[in-house]
Amino acid sequence: MQAQQRGVVEVLAAVRQQLEKRGARGIRELGRTFRALDSFDGNKKVDPQEFAVGLRENGVVLSSAECSILFRYFDKDGDGSVNFDEFLVGIRGTPNARRQALIDKAFLKFDRDGNGYIDAADLRGVYNCQFHPKVQRGQMTEDQALTEFLSSFNDRNRDGRITKDEWDEYYAAVSSSIDNDDHFVQLMKTAWRLD
Repeated sequence: MQAQQRGVVEVLAAVRQQLEKRGARGIRELGRTFRALDSFDGNKKVDPQEFAVGLRENGVVLSSAECSILFRYFDKDGDGSVNFDEFLVGIRGTPNARRQALIDKAFLKFDRDGNGYIDAADLRGVYNCQFHPKVQRGQMTEDQALTEFLSSFNDRNRDGRITKDEWDEYYAAVSSSIDNDDHFVQLMKTAWRLD
């Protein structure tokens, strides 16, 4: 196991180095490639062949053994696929302190009652659903629209609540696809009207 772990560390370093040679767009382009490969079923996962193709199309040259080591490492649940958001976070790392501060600030803005999670009650008055097309057509209530909105934030257990961990995981994935700190800061400030 120790030898394989060292192999993973070395392979990750090689991938990072090769992506850095592509400049600021390296991680972002890798994310776009994986999203394109996933366009068939939209499950945000790639199989071993798609994984290898995605890396190769982004100038990452690995042996088949190195690709297998990396794939097995990121196949967290052993289902034969890799969640590419988790992979991008693994390659890029966690958000830096500046980004995390904004991620935290946005969470606190929504967690209005301070119970440690965001639910539809927290969103009322902060996120307006009355103009959602399905609400306007009478196909969905405002509460249903709020719950649908929440589900886009990686609600793993689908309980209609976004915990701080789920929020952080979602924004780590967003952060990993945005190379420039200033762009990420502007995105967060604009999207959530943060000071």
